[in-house]
Amino acid sequence: MSTAKSPEPATPAAIAERIRDAILEHRLEPGAKLTEAQLCDVFGVKRGSVRQALSLLATEHLVDLEPNRGAFVASPSLQEVHEVFEMRRIIEAAVIERVCRNQDGQGAAHLKSIAKMIERERTAFERRDFRSWIRLSGEFHTELATLTGNRVLCNCLTGLVARSTLISALYESLGRSPCSFDEHAQIVAAIEAGDTAHASDLMVRHLETVELKMLDRPARGAADLREVFGA
Repeated sequence: MSTAKSPEPATPAAIAERIRDAILEHRLEPGAKLTEAQLCDVFGVKRGSVRQALSLLATEHLVDLEPNRGAFVASPSLQEVHEVFEMRRIIEAAVIERVCRNQDGQGAAHLKSIAKMIERERTAFERRDFRSWIRLSGEFHTELATLTGNRVLCNCLTGLVARSTLISALYESLGRSPCSFDEHAQIVAAIEAGDTAHASDLMVRHLETVELKMLDRPARGAADLREVFGA
């Protein structure tokens, strides 16, 4: 008689991914305490695995580890908001220039898929599926960067976009993301038209608008981690 095997315990990387998704989908607010005991209970693991997961997230600036206090979802300052978006404007203007310069058949096909992503972004907003909307609005920027073929650039931008989403969770209420799918569509249209200067200007102004929409209203509060992760 065979018996069903118990599910394998979650790895630190898998735990980090679940926490990362909860942060980026605004299910965990900036400043929320990530209690090790609750996380152990939620994921069915020992403290070592949880600590490794939190350390991974700390390297991504998504979690702050405070001695004698524990782990908290990061709370970016207004100075960090400015610095993150300044870096994004520099990098993403370069992305636009590189993408426009290297247009070929494969690149054009990828742009078409990005245009379809923008439509999914619009649909998610209209259906009030804000988690999908937030995820897709960030993926627009990272997918555009993949057209450069520069992995280091892509990794750098992915980290900045993740931090931007965290900032959005801090300074914006859910359902009020400042990243506009209409502006995304205008950027893609300018790239397809081969208008590098206009596309770059649209991207820079888009990111400036996103930064300016951030409000100085930091969110704080405890979180029920069992509820957040459906455990």
